[in-house]
Formats: sequence, C-alpha cells, structure tokens
Amino acid sequence: MTDPISDFLTRLRNASKAGRDECVSPHSQLKESIATILKTEGFVNDFSTGADKQGHKTLVVKLKYVDSAPVLTGIRRISTPGRRLYYGYQELPRVLNGLGIAIVSTSKGLMKDLDARRNKLGGELVCTVW
Repeated sequence: MTDPISDFLTRLRNASKAGRDECVSPHSQLKESIATILKTEGFVNDFSTGADKQGHKTLVVKLKYVDSAPVLTGIRRISTPGRRLYYGYQELPRVLNGLGIAIVSTSKGLMKDLDARRNKLGGELVCTVW
C-alpha cells in the first residue's frame, strides 16, 4: 500500500455512506491523530485501539449519525505521496466557508486549520473534512 492515510480516509467515507456503526483500520500514530481531531470536532463519536486475530494493532472508529444521516458527509485527501502540498498559515484554504475543517501537519503536530492559523503555523495539508 503506497498511501495508508488515503486508505484510512476512504474506509471512513465508505463506512459512513454505507451506514456502518464503526470502521476498522490498521493503526498508526498519524491515523490516531486524525481520529482525535475528528472526535474533538464532532465528526465521529469515539475511537479506540485494539488487535485483530493475527495480533496486529487496529484503530476502531465509531461513526456518528443524526436522524440516520451521517455527520461525516465528505472527506478528501489533498496532499498525496506523489504531490505534497504545503501552505503557509495565511494561505490555508477555508473548507465550505468555515463549515468544514482542513487537517494540517505542522511542526507542532497535526492540527485543524483554525488552530494552525492562530499559532501562525503552516505545513502540509493532509485532508479536508465536511
């Protein structure tokens, strides 16, 4: 697999559209940081780590629904392994005019676009969520 982050985002998008209660993905620190941001912003209910039958660490994300409609309506990978996109804090794009969030990888770790602007930190734009 060349892009595990894109795989994780696709699993979340597909599980949300299919109406699943949870989404299971292989674990990594970056995926756990993305899940933390999604939880604090209210896009998912909760997440936890566990192990599958072979003993590999997994990340289980519990999806959130309001009146049987998914809260996570869209998620898109922006920076890919073949095309890394970096932005300064003043150039960070606004997602749906502020209704969505952009997740940015900065020197201080992963954070949403609003926090990156407040801390005057630019970095790699990982994905956008709405």
